[in-house]
Amino acid sequence: MLILGAMLIAGILWIASGGINQKNYDTYLAIADESVAGLSINALVKYNGVEVGRVSNISLDPVNPQRVRLLLAIMNGTMIKKDTLATLKTQGLTGIAYVELSGGATDSPLLVAIGGAPYPEIKMIPSLSTRLENLLSTVATKLDHLSGSFDGINSPENVKAFSSALTDISTVAHTIALRKDSIDTGIKHAASTFANADQASKKLDSLLLDVEKSVKAVQLMANDTANASREVGSAAKMVGNDAHEFISETTPEIRHLITELNDLSTSLRGLSEQTERNPAGFIAGPSPVPEGPGESSRKEQKP
Repeated sequence: MLILGAMLIAGILWIASGGINQKNYDTYLAIADESVAGLSINALVKYNGVEVGRVSNISLDPVNPQRVRLLLAIMNGTMIKKDTLATLKTQGLTGIAYVELSGGATDSPLLVAIGGAPYPEIKMIPSLSTRLENLLSTVATKLDHLSGSFDGINSPENVKAFSSALTDISTVAHTIALRKDSIDTGIKHAASTFANADQASKKLDSLLLDVEKSVKAVQLMANDTANASREVGSAAKMVGNDAHEFISETTPEIRHLITELNDLSTSLRGLSEQTERNPAGFIAGPSPVPEGPGESSRKEQKP
């Protein structure tokens, strides 16, 4: 009886734990950067609304207590992809929190543990309540800033300046109304001026075309002048070559003639000097040279 009772109790416990339908679970890690109030151990884990597991553990991050570590027991075979996301949601009006999984593209690889981590980590995004809270905080901050700006705009100084500006605008509008006819006349004159300017612009285009033709003619004349200059340069070069050849041939003869003229000039100078010293000698001829001592006696002794 004792054995039979023990077997009956074991069978009941086995059936209560799932029996033949008992499934295996894989453990995943999710880290929340917000409060998980309302979430408890054994809370549901759903994938697009379908129950796939439960929360097996909730603890603070030992490194950063602002973060909460969630261990999720998810049924083996659930396609948890690398781009699968987790977020906190509340169920109906009861306020019971659970973890909702979403995402996971068809071509995305399966999520695996990296860097020696014990569990694969599912990226967790802020819940709707946290996003609304952040949005409301931002809106409240902007409203507070806008209120301060509005208070500044409503200061007595700004109200006075705004009133003065409205008065000036009213004065300008009244002045424009009084001078409406003059303004209309001015607009008509301006239209006429624009029309004349358009005609002048057309004439200016014609004038620019004539100037362009004149520039082309001047350029053509400059090109002809340059060609003539090159031809004159070539002729001058040829004349220079001929002159150089003529000078080369006549220079020796001229040098010889100059040398003879120098000799002739020297002879004439000597003759002139001799005539000045002895003019009679130029007519009677040169006088005999006087005999030296003993020369006459030697002439007499000759046979």
